[in-house]
Amino acid sequence: MSTFVWTRPETTPAATLLLAHGAGAPMDSAFMNKLAAALAVEGIATARFEFAYMAGRRTGGSKKPPPRANKLIGEFQTALQTLMKETDSPLLIGGKSMGGRVAAMLGGGASLPGRVAGVCCFGYPFHPTGKAEAEWRLAPLEDARRPVLILQGDRDAFGSRAELEEITLPAYVSLTYLEDGSHDFGPRGKSPATLEGNFAAAAKATAAFAQTL
Repeated sequence: MSTFVWTRPETTPAATLLLAHGAGAPMDSAFMNKLAAALAVEGIATARFEFAYMAGRRTGGSKKPPPRANKLIGEFQTALQTLMKETDSPLLIGGKSMGGRVAAMLGGGASLPGRVAGVCCFGYPFHPTGKAEAEWRLAPLEDARRPVLILQGDRDAFGSRAELEEITLPAYVSLTYLEDGSHDFGPRGKSPATLEGNFAAAAKATAAFAQTL
């Protein structure tokens, strides 16, 4: 059974987001904490969970690389089934980087419950870091059966704004760029943008996305 870390708004949530972590950091990393807090301000509840390989590290397990993304779909599905028993609010699925990619893969499956209204990807890994010449990971987005929102830093090494403006995504995939943001949404020191501002912008875009579903 999945164990969730909940972050809830003070009022009845407009939606609940099942949120998965990225490949290298746990569900309570600084990024995940900041994101969950920003989403709560905008009325979105988050239920964070960990894939088994990451949870194992907490009990002294080895820091081996995560399984291939498609091997994690079943774990995400199990977490979703558990979450559906714990909340009646509208549901979104999503994640940070790899977690968002797995959510998008689940979003393309025929077994996706009807209660799931959309997919949110926070820093989608379009290609290996800094390797735009490699094969792009577009299939999960092209095969999605729900609307997809991608929150992407302008400078994300896994897919920058300049690179993304050269490709065409399906009409049901929307992109919100975060000013001068890295893969973790952080701007450079000389930028007028701030990390807190980028998290707030990502949360506002997510709440607006939820209202359209």
